[in-house]
Amino acid sequence: MSNSGENTKKMSIIVTKGTLDWAYPPFILATTAASMDVDVTLFFTFYGLQLLKKDLSHLQISTLGNPAMEMPIMGMHMTMPNIVSAIPGVDAIASSMMRNLTKKKGVASIPELRDMAVECDVKIIGCQMTLDLFEWNKDDMIPEMELGGAATFMEKALDSDVNLYI
Repeated sequence: MSNSGENTKKMSIIVTKGTLDWAYPPFILATTAASMDVDVTLFFTFYGLQLLKKDLSHLQISTLGNPAMEMPIMGMHMTMPNIVSAIPGVDAIASSMMRNLTKKKGVASIPELRDMAVECDVKIIGCQMTLDLFEWNKDDMIPEMELGGAATFMEKALDSDVNLYI
């Protein structure tokens, strides 16, 4: 599906967050743009690299510092005050609620969105420095991940019509 002609629009996104809720924007934007014949590059660095691990069952929402978070519960919208994040297990409960809500509403899961990105020929680059820094193994990551660094991203970004930081 990749269209790399001279007039092809290009978009690059730096992905720095590795929580369940922060995983949605880069994958949704990337797959939407790719379906519109945009040449998309995702550059995963620091905690964003978590999203390229083969197993995504560890992804959770972080309720800390997320005062805008509210969940529909029993016909109401319940907000999560920051103090709630101090209670053990709250992030796991909120993550389970989010997974159930997305499933109930027919929203694709993160593994499904990531697979769609691969199928749409989105270029997926994992930061070599981050892999080394956190002592992660490339074998734990999806095989479609290419390794690169800041210069790799800059090459793509300087040639892009749209650059996003997520």
